[in-house]
Amino acid sequence: METHTEIRPSRIDIPQAALDDLHERLARTRWPVALPGVGWERGTPIGYLRELADYWRTGFDWRAEEERLNAYPQYTTEIDGQEIHFLHVRSPEPDALPLLMSHGWPSTAVEFEKVIGPLTDPRRHGGNPSRAFHLVIPSLPGFGLSPEVVTTGWGLPRTVDAYAELMRRLGYDRYGTQGGDIGAGVAGMLAGAAPEAVVGVHMNGPTNFTKPQAGQEFTEREQERLRVAEDFGTNGSGYLALQSNQPSTIAVALTDSPVAQLAWIVEKFQAWTDPAKQLPEEAVDRDQLLASVTATWFSQGGAGSANFVYESMNGELDWSPPGAEDDQRPDAEEEDGQGQGGEEADWAAGPSVPTAVAVFAADMSVRALIDSGQITRWTEYEVGGHFAAMEAPDELVGDIREFFATVR
Repeated sequence: METHTEIRPSRIDIPQAALDDLHERLARTRWPVALPGVGWERGTPIGYLRELADYWRTGFDWRAEEERLNAYPQYTTEIDGQEIHFLHVRSPEPDALPLLMSHGWPSTAVEFEKVIGPLTDPRRHGGNPSRAFHLVIPSLPGFGLSPEVVTTGWGLPRTVDAYAELMRRLGYDRYGTQGGDIGAGVAGMLAGAAPEAVVGVHMNGPTNFTKPQAGQEFTEREQERLRVAEDFGTNGSGYLALQSNQPSTIAVALTDSPVAQLAWIVEKFQAWTDPAKQLPEEAVDRDQLLASVTATWFSQGGAGSANFVYESMNGELDWSPPGAEDDQRPDAEEEDGQGQGGEEADWAAGPSVPTAVAVFAADMSVRALIDSGQITRWTEYEVGGHFAAMEAPDELVGDIREFFATVR
């Protein structure tokens, strides 16, 4: 079978006809009745969504976002029959450490815009130049910026293998990994797939992959996280059940209606960002959020990401964390993490690979339910949440720099 290994320069250039179609669909939205007194407890409120959709159509400048993204070198390459899109931003510092960063759900590589400069060129951003990184930021197969997936089987394990191959093609035989949500699974599992190459794993807000045991003691803050996790399992995981079981059903709505796609994503930005913030745009930059939603819309990433969740939740993971027995693993529907809610349970890199965890204010991570001996740095922050690179970029950058300074 012929294998295409070339790496081709890429550029985001959405046809004007596609942009016009988006605006026309937004203008023709058929809105449901907004019930009085209904807030976020029932999902994205209709009144709020109407205002945001109107701004998306009349105020948001996609072309400006394209220009910002196209300032970063980006490429595609075919791996295992699938085109993978990635940003590859090399540092001006010759001794920079390569770092693969993976986004999660419901997100895109747009999530990392605010951290690219400080990580690749700390000299220009008030940092120590000896802590610079060459960044490789792939788009998960089927998600925004990546081409559509046209075959089954593209879940977490296959993606991890593809990313390991990507780093080999780029000539990186020694590198770190970083991610949150699905990206935490990618970061940790890469250490299992390429143990000779991965020097350290950094993740933010990974899912707890064991359940509390009788007699186990937790701090007051940890108890609150466990309460939030329990509430998530009961009231906040409908999206996960649907994508894990009937992804084709929701894929139709997300592919045909931009407002459905907007509501699907914005709901999680309200629920999973800094609890001190009431609205998504108070926690993250509104234009950056809409840029990620727009990239998802143009790539039909709602369907692609739903199928990714299905594949990952129903496929067989090739690698599991050392010391995690099957009877300790929570069932998929009881997962207490955010985002995909099952993959992070398999991130643990093992004692041979130093691992750092950054826990932000909205995260549910509890160390005793995650650490089987491989975590060498655990840091908790009073701000931010699931989308740390967008919400708390300075804290995330600082944590990444501090950790990888110990493994360079």
